[in-house]
Amino acid sequence: MGDTLEFSDIYQEVKGSWNDGRLRFGRQSVVYKSSKTGKVDSIPAAELSQAQWRRVCLGQGIKLTTSTGHIYKYDGFRDTDFEKISEYFKAHYKVELSEKELCVKGWNWGTTKFSGPLLSFEVSDSPAFEIPLASVSQCATGKNEVTLEFHQNDEAEVSLMEVRFYVPPGDTVFRDRVLSKADVIQATGDAVCIFKELQCLTPRGRYDIRIYPSFLHLHGKTFDYKIPYTTVLRLFLLPHKDQRQMFFMISLDPPIKQGQTRYHFLILLFSKEEDLSLSLNMTEEEVERRYGGKLSKNMSGSLYEMVGRVMKALVNKKITVPGNFLGHSGTQCITCSYKASSGLLYPLERGFVYIHKPPVHLRFEEVSCVNFARGTTTTRSFDFEIETKQGTQFTFSSIEREEYGKLFDFVTAKKLSIKNRGFKEGIKGKDDMLEDSDEDQHDAYLERMKEEGKIREEANDSDDSDGESGEYDSKASASDSSAEGGDSDREKKKRPAKKAKVVKERKPRKKKPKDSGAPKRPMSAYFLWLNASRESIKAEHPGISITEISKRAGEMWRELGKEQKVEWDGKAEEAKKDYEVAMREYRESGGGSSAPSKKYSNMSLLNTYS
Repeated sequence: MGDTLEFSDIYQEVKGSWNDGRLRFGRQSVVYKSSKTGKVDSIPAAELSQAQWRRVCLGQGIKLTTSTGHIYKYDGFRDTDFEKISEYFKAHYKVELSEKELCVKGWNWGTTKFSGPLLSFEVSDSPAFEIPLASVSQCATGKNEVTLEFHQNDEAEVSLMEVRFYVPPGDTVFRDRVLSKADVIQATGDAVCIFKELQCLTPRGRYDIRIYPSFLHLHGKTFDYKIPYTTVLRLFLLPHKDQRQMFFMISLDPPIKQGQTRYHFLILLFSKEEDLSLSLNMTEEEVERRYGGKLSKNMSGSLYEMVGRVMKALVNKKITVPGNFLGHSGTQCITCSYKASSGLLYPLERGFVYIHKPPVHLRFEEVSCVNFARGTTTTRSFDFEIETKQGTQFTFSSIEREEYGKLFDFVTAKKLSIKNRGFKEGIKGKDDMLEDSDEDQHDAYLERMKEEGKIREEANDSDDSDGESGEYDSKASASDSSAEGGDSDREKKKRPAKKAKVVKERKPRKKKPKDSGAPKRPMSAYFLWLNASRESIKAEHPGISITEISKRAGEMWRELGKEQKVEWDGKAEEAKKDYEVAMREYRESGGGSSAPSKKYSNMSLLNTYS
């Protein structure tokens, strides 16, 4: 039997959703790595105290219990895996893998047992179902029942909202034991420290960040967020391209929620010039006992360094910083666009990070291939496409052409598969680059861009010259060259010359002369009211200007009710009818015909000659 046992497509249930990954049994530890998030659970072999083999919905499953009280469950094994796993546990862990049957009677009465962070409901000494208390978000008590509410997972197709247990009236032991292990966030006691008015990009706004021993509290003017440290996956500290600001990014799973919006990343923006003197709300002995020299009671330095140092100590995770990549401009990031928003792409040692709208983190192990594509709008830029193993494609566009060589070298050094590298290089990538040759290093895309540049330069030179061609065949005879020259001359003669564009001058429009004898147009209801009210407005506001009269009149007209405006609407209708009658009489009397049209003038000439 080997030193390790490995199994792929092993599932772990996380708040109602199945996450697949790889499970490895080793001499020193049991390691499970999630394919979705890359999170690694490591169980020291010395801490394993109990192992159970059970039939579950996804075939066979293993339940591991540690001496520290933690419980881990993994499903997706086959029936034939039992013997080799059982022998491995006996040989290396000194733990017997026992078989345990689950109760499937469907009864709703039984006995509850608390085993570390797990609540088990048993019928006839066989577990019917188990509830991880870390999934409990609230515990409410009624007259004779206790209601457990659960954290929701957006990726689960069906979510369990709550479970109710009957308890005798006045019994609070059950509720207290649930709350002692439940993931109910309560701000009890004083915060370790507080950072005031930090600029946050996602979620957008300025927040006070209060650091508690077990969670992070974001307090803003509109929203509050409480983030347990157990939901923090990674920490990033990335410099802005202007070298004057710093990004501090926190990756979260599950994300924080606000309505239908989910924030998988918390991004803070700091100025490098901003300093802070910080004093923790703890004694020096407590700081040393809890954080073991990672923090001190009094600290001072740049604000982003203080936030990073505190978060690193409380979350107990390393901070990821940029590696050796340097772009064309000498910075550790590349300016690009993603989903019509401009941002920065950071090639890191183990993945890519895009900041900031929306933030993206792609690990190399989940990348299937990358592609360098020609820009859709101009040849001065190109697109960088990343395709994941799940089939999702991320396109970062509008990257400057000068960044191509640096990014191509980086991707090649990380041994990522490149789509458009060519057939030979694709074969070489599959063989783990066992052979090197100059032919394999040929970059088709770079050569094509150089050729396009030469073609544009030759086109510009040909436009500036007299139209003579400078290319010829030195081996051709004189007669051939003269014949070709004659043919080219005849072709030039046949081509019609380009006509010059003639820009016509626009003639100014002739204004129609105003008929001074025509009746005046009627006034609207507002102007009739204004003429009647102008003197009263002047009397109420002595010395008021004409423009102020218009403003004041407009306000007064808007404040009038419909009943008061009916009178002026009626007067306006009467004035309109009087105007129409006067206009008709004016036209019948020959008014408005001082400038007859061509049609009527021609008709008068025909009548004269007839």
